Amino acid sequence: MPNPTVDKDLCVSCGLCSQVCPEVFEEGPDGTGQVKADADLNAACIQDAVDQCPVGAISA
Repeated sequence: MPNPTVDKDLCVSCGLCSQVCPEVFEEGPDGTGQVKADADLNAACIQDAVDQCPVGAISA
């Protein structure tokens, strides 16, 4: 699976990604989701975060 990314222009700061996959996502200083610096890029929950993002801001 490619590295996940969060499109900051689409993100609505709902926090769902960090709830679904806290191993990979966190809230950034601007309130939007971001990939953690020490993210587990093999985490099985990445696809769940992609699928559940209400605005499609996450890709992997």
